Parts: sequence; C-alpha cells; structure tokens
Amino acid sequence: MNDAPDDAVAGSVTADEEEALHVLIVEDDAETREWVATGLHEEGYNTRTVGEGRDGLMLALREPFDALVVDRRLPGLDGIGLIRAARAAGVCTPIIMLTALSETAQRVEGLDAGADDYLGKPFALAELLARLRAVVRRPALAQVQTCFSAGPLRLDLVRHEAQLHGEALDLTPTEFRLLEVMMRHAGRVVTRSMLLEQVWNFHFNPRTGVVETHMSRLRGKVHLHAAEPLIETVRGYGYRLRYGLDPA
Repeated sequence: MNDAPDDAVAGSVTADEEEALHVLIVEDDAETREWVATGLHEEGYNTRTVGEGRDGLMLALREPFDALVVDRRLPGLDGIGLIRAARAAGVCTPIIMLTALSETAQRVEGLDAGADDYLGKPFALAELLARLRAVVRRPALAQVQTCFSAGPLRLDLVRHEAQLHGEALDLTPTEFRLLEVMMRHAGRVVTRSMLLEQVWNFHFNPRTGVVETHMSRLRGKVHLHAAEPLIETVRGYGYRLRYGLDPA
C-alpha cells in the first residue's frame, strides 16, 4: 500500500514552531510510525511521515529536514537503498537508521551506506530523542564518498561498476566487495582477518581457503588487463593494492 506523506500527523507549521527541528520519519509499520511522530511532537519537533522508501526519498530530495529517521526494512525501496540514493544525490541531512536486525554486518552496511547512527528495535523513545539531539549537533557531511580511484582502477558503488583503464571489469558480487575493501584501504596492508570480517562477516577463522580462492579470481581478472600486478601479496600479513587512493 502506498502510504503518502501524512500531513495530518505532520500538522501545519505556526510562527511559534518555525525554530523547531523538522524530522522525516520513514517507517512502514503504522503503529510505530504514529508512536514516534507523536513522541517527537510532544518534545517540540515538527515531523513528516511516510511508509514507503520511494516516498521518503522523494521528500528527502525535495524538502529541507534537520534529520531523517529511516527504517531498515521498507517496501519498494529499502532503507539502505534510500540512504545510498540520498547521499549520492548530495543530501547531507543526518540519518538515523532503525533496524530489527541484530547482525553486525547489517548495522555496518547501514553506516557504510551513509547513515550517521542506528537504533535497534525495540527501542525507547528517550534513546531516539537522545540520538537525534546528538546527530543534529554534528557538522553536516560535506560529501559521502561513493566513487573510488586508485591508479588505473575506478569503483562506483552507486552504479555498482568497476573499471580498469576505462574498461569494465566483470566481477561477481563477492569479488566486487573484495575490491571495494581493497580500495578503501588502498596502499595499506589488508589482513586476511579484515577481509573475512568485512566481506564474509566471519568474526572467527573458519580455517578455509575462501579468502585465497576469491582473491586469486579477483587478481586474475584485474591482472589480465594490467601492465603490472596491482594487488600484491604481503607474505605473512595479507594483501595490498599498490596504488593509494587518488585525491577526490
């Protein structure tokens, strides 16, 4: 069901409310959405509410807000997609992501997409208010980096494209994520443990050759079109992308 912006919940802005913080709530559960909006109103916030990701993105791009509260799981465009699209479009508004997912990888994914903070469900309204106060005090984001360049390599996280010397690399999702981690740490050693955690969400040593196998395939695709090896093995430590990140 398409839940259009709820102006009845948001209300009209009076002269006394002009200095109140404006918060957009994107939450598909109607009961939670109303509970949060009512609680924020009681604390002096002005709110707009929507129940679908695409409606939330439309409002975030169109109207100025002091903060966004975005659920992780939304119909249509999910919370991660909304945040990535908003950041790619230059929206610097602080974002708090609500998530019922307890896995570390899910929370990291939200933060990597551009969220400023996250709050696990169920949560206390007092904690949400405290987190809102904290994020709106922080300096606004100048730009969320979604494109990386290191020597002849280019990576676009929004378009999900990898290029070498301007030619597209045909990478699997795992290989793409592996290259992303290498480029985020370009010029520095990336250990096997770091790759296990950031690519596979393993917080222990599974005693398999999963890293070596996928790294070998990635290096094969990259080195096939490279004049020199770009990903080096640092014996006893891990791997290193020879080039540092180019200036943004």
